[in-house]
Amino acid sequence: MTHNGRRRAILAIDTATTRVVVATGSPDGVVDGVSTWAAGYRHGETLLPSIGRILGEQNIRRSRLTGIVVGTGPGAFTGLRVGIATAKGLAHGLGIPLAGVSTAEALLAAAGVEGAVLLLPAGPSDRLLVRAGSSAVPLTAGSEPELGPDETRVALDLEDRAPTAALELGERARAGLGQALIRLGAARLAVLAAETGGATSELETLVPDYVTLPRGVRAASDTVAWSRDHR
Repeated sequence: MTHNGRRRAILAIDTATTRVVVATGSPDGVVDGVSTWAAGYRHGETLLPSIGRILGEQNIRRSRLTGIVVGTGPGAFTGLRVGIATAKGLAHGLGIPLAGVSTAEALLAAAGVEGAVLLLPAGPSDRLLVRAGSSAVPLTAGSEPELGPDETRVALDLEDRAPTAALELGERARAGLGQALIRLGAARLAVLAAETGGATSELETLVPDYVTLPRGVRAASDTVAWSRDHR
């Protein structure tokens, strides 16, 4: 693809797993660039500069972005908080729509396996089981998920806590996460536009899906009021 600074694009961000994923693509959901790196504990320092670098490499001006897509989890508190705050800040500052996509749903779509069920870590010993279109089910340490005969495990970030085949499928799903976020995010932005008559943003209503919260922190349920003044 020939890159030029005048083409329109959407940006996808995901910080729900141990690797950050940032992708760019067309507004109709075709991915054209994906970057991923180990998250560590430096999301706040590295995410925004990395997004700027990736947009520069793709020769995409921020003024040509038509929407932001962000993975909503399930994921760890620190990573999701930084990723979603960054996505909201960019969408608000640029005055463009924001859409949330479940990271789990995107991973399941990217796995490319019929009957895939996703296993994710929930702390040092517990896990979450996620089926497409369903809420996550917690699994305590030592318990095994009850799977149907046509279901296949896809495990992510669970070294030594999941079968090798499930971990390999998990890495395949992560490799396709950027593409899935762009595709699902573009569809979500289109649905929101149709439902709201152009007021497409989930800026005020989007909330992260944390696997666990730090002690003393409560899950938020209220919307956040944002100023419409972009000066």
